[in-house]
Amino acid sequence: MSLSFWIVDVFAESKFAGNQLAVFTDAGHLSSEQMQQIAKEINFSETTFILSSELRNGGYDVRIFTPAKELPFAGHPTLGTAFVIQQAIAQQPVGQINLNLQVGQIPVNLHYEAGQPQVLWMKPNPPTFGETVTAEAIAPVLSLTSEDIDPRFPVQVVSTGVPFLIAPLKSLSALQRIKVNLDQLFTLVENLSAKEIFVFCPETRNPENHFSARMFAHFLGIPEDPATGSANACFAGYLSQHEYLGSGEVDVCVEQGYEMGRPSLLRLKAQKQATAIQIQVGGRVIPIATGEFLVD
Repeated sequence: MSLSFWIVDVFAESKFAGNQLAVFTDAGHLSSEQMQQIAKEINFSETTFILSSELRNGGYDVRIFTPAKELPFAGHPTLGTAFVIQQAIAQQPVGQINLNLQVGQIPVNLHYEAGQPQVLWMKPNPPTFGETVTAEAIAPVLSLTSEDIDPRFPVQVVSTGVPFLIAPLKSLSALQRIKVNLDQLFTLVENLSAKEIFVFCPETRNPENHFSARMFAHFLGIPEDPATGSANACFAGYLSQHEYLGSGEVDVCVEQGYEMGRPSLLRLKAQKQATAIQIQVGGRVIPIATGEFLVD
């Protein structure tokens, strides 16, 4: 038996950049164990499985797996899967595609040029804010000193479905020097709701962008991720909540993945409203390959 799949690069401005994603287009008959085995075999940060080409409650049922476990939500799989649904299932320009994920239904808006999707925007759930840790606690995890941590803003857990510990750094130099100390990491996150760490700084390689970032997810089987939509959704909420830019309004571009040789660009928007922070995460999706996967 064979399964059709696509490979796409998400949050990429050109081929062979951004974050790789494999998308299986008709996977409803697979067991959870088979999906996990396939995701481990492909060994991308995430692999997604579209369970049916039929709509349910106005959305497509999708499951997301890392090489180690299933996720309730992830950003670049959401955008990449929506792109594949438009190309392989809808096969015509549509303005919005909804994905039914474990965290609920997530809408993705598609903007076109010459009939092809150019930038896709997802609307994750509003962020929630959790524990904070000290600069002295996070610094040795990253092989940095507490002087590298920006004291104006907290090191804090934020979640839009998957929690991340967000750490503000002062400089691009500090961001580039990071080496994760696994013993220190395991000690730090043992009693935290977040096991993954997202670090950022306000210095960039390209002057038209606003932030540089890195994300480490050893507990998901991903030592480092080249482009992380879910973490950047949390980051957009963090910027808005703490008014990092002087207000609750956020409209920025974030560089990620340069240290891995996979330069990525994520577009973030956030707006602080009376009851919640509304977030959008956008980027380009570039198709790389289609094929057949052989299974028993």
